[in-house]
Amino acid sequence: MSVEGKFLSKEINDLFWREGLTLVTAESCTAGSVAAAITTVAGSSHFFKGGIIAYSNEIKENLLGVNHGTLETHGAVSEETVIEMVKGAMKSMNSDCAVATSGIAGPTGGTPDKPVGTIWIAAGCKDKVITLKLEGDEGRNKNIANATQNALQLLRKLFQNEENEQ
Repeated sequence: MSVEGKFLSKEINDLFWREGLTLVTAESCTAGSVAAAITTVAGSSHFFKGGIIAYSNEIKENLLGVNHGTLETHGAVSEETVIEMVKGAMKSMNSDCAVATSGIAGPTGGTPDKPVGTIWIAAGCKDKVITLKLEGDEGRNKNIANATQNALQLLRKLFQNEENEQ
């Protein structure tokens, strides 16, 4: 993990401690790397409850409650799907907040509409969810690392937005 990644993980840890909120992950293309980044910081067990690696649509539907129609209409790699993943993760794991990833890490699996490197990320707390779309193929490992880093940044942004609104 990069120095910035370690700093972000510590910052996320501090934010959740301060706010007294719980966090879970719902990961597809990152396959647990977001959860791993969060738990590199000692004390994360006080707020991090766990995660689901939802690599298949079956798991997205059965464990996270993603609507079959959403997957049929928009696909697994879509803003609509990651929003449902976040909401489903918060509900199924009884958590205040969640972060979700779904994308095409590569090197195969891309289409003209959704090329390799297309990754959607969502972060949410309670009723608020924000999303981010990543585009651009830098190779499988770098795509996953970028998605992991951006998932942490999106969590931080979620808190920054709430602080600005108050």
